[in-house]
Amino acid sequence: MKTVTWLAAALAITIAPSTAAAGGYQVVVNPSNPAAAVSAAQLSRMFLKKLPKWDHGAAVVPVDQPAEAGVRAEFSKGVHGKAVAAVAAYWQQQIFAGRDVPPVEKAGDEAVLAFVRANPGAVGYVSAAANTSGVKVLEVK
Repeated sequence: MKTVTWLAAALAITIAPSTAAAGGYQVVVNPSNPAAAVSAAQLSRMFLKKLPKWDHGAAVVPVDQPAEAGVRAEFSKGVHGKAVAAVAAYWQQQIFAGRDVPPVEKAGDEAVLAFVRANPGAVGYVSAAANTSGVKVLEVK
């Protein structure tokens, strides 16, 4: 009986983080963006500045949240498959090599939403509970 209880607890611990990560953020774009969905791989490439244009031709303008934000940790894990520190290390290498700079950071959901509303090619993420009126929420496939 102890083994069954221990296995159930271990299973709950391993399932809980993936469930939380899946619903912990919303990907948002400007309402003029015709996209309805984006794959996690495309999104990762956009935020690493490896995919510079949307399918409709507009420049991709990614916007991040601060490194210490919980929503950024969930986004990094869910989209990049890496911790925030690993993504930061990637950007340090890019900066040092003179290749590129990381996406602009905005301090919280409201600042990200305002940036996305003001920039037609913008793509950002906000917490699952954020009020997304005035922007379009994309499905992440």
